[in-house]
Amino acid sequence: MRAFLAGLATALLLATPAISTVQAAEEPLKVCLDEDLPPLSAHHRGKPDTGFDVALAQTIADRLGRPLKIQWFESKLDEDSSPSLEANALLSDGRCSLVGGYALTKDSLVAPGVKTAKLPDFDGASRDDHRRRIPIGVLVPSAPYIYSPMTVVLGPKARDRKVAGIGDLAGLRIGIESGTLSDAILMTFDKGKLIDDITHLVPGRSDLLGEIERGEFDATLLDLRRFDAYRASHPDTKIAASGYYYPIGANRGYVALDSDKALLDAVNKTLSDLQSAGKIAELGQTAGLTYLAPREPIILGDVWLKILNR
Repeated sequence: MRAFLAGLATALLLATPAISTVQAAEEPLKVCLDEDLPPLSAHHRGKPDTGFDVALAQTIADRLGRPLKIQWFESKLDEDSSPSLEANALLSDGRCSLVGGYALTKDSLVAPGVKTAKLPDFDGASRDDHRRRIPIGVLVPSAPYIYSPMTVVLGPKARDRKVAGIGDLAGLRIGIESGTLSDAILMTFDKGKLIDDITHLVPGRSDLLGEIERGEFDATLLDLRRFDAYRASHPDTKIAASGYYYPIGANRGYVALDSDKALLDAVNKTLSDLQSAGKIAELGQTAGLTYLAPREPIILGDVWLKILNR
């Protein structure tokens, strides 16, 4: 009898890892995505979820043998919002294990200087969720999977202008949104050389690309992703891409908490395999995204210092 019980105990111990593996495989891969960042990710009631990050997350989940669960959240454009703290709060509250489409910069990955943070508005949030402060951890990035630069976009009257650098915008009517990175780049270029050509618009209250389309401005500098989204929703647009990319841009990848490094290792291995097979570029093309492979530096340093030193 004693030998039987010993054998049974051994069998149960050997079976435990297998059971745990099955349970892990059945757990959804929970990924947080911005609900309004086309063509990276988009979630609108009554419409299918779309975007490059949606397709990539599904592909990774499939490769890991896990179902995918997306937690949609809204990122506000205001002075009080902090994308890094919002991502940290979502992860620390267990809303997801990964936040996708995350800009990999030194500032966005710095250890938080506070112990708690508020959650952003997310799909399914209650009134109490809006009031809660979440004890937060430390963010760790995955390998990057896409490079996001800024590009010069030209209006109908200037679409044939050759642009090899910011200085080639001199003499054009430039529209730019106040307080943005693009604003800082253009206003400080060559000690203010373009200031007299610039008209400022209020972010969120103006239609920058629409005004360029109507010929009110000749050019702007903005995130390439944003132009891709406009082009997808306006297939007959007369706005043209200049083909010029400002030399300071950020890679995008996933972030997780430093306590979830095993998951990041698995995700990094999958990203490497997909990148080698050309699958990530293919997903970008299908989503209507101008796909650019990640590049050095993997994590962008002090953006403002780089701009001022140019």
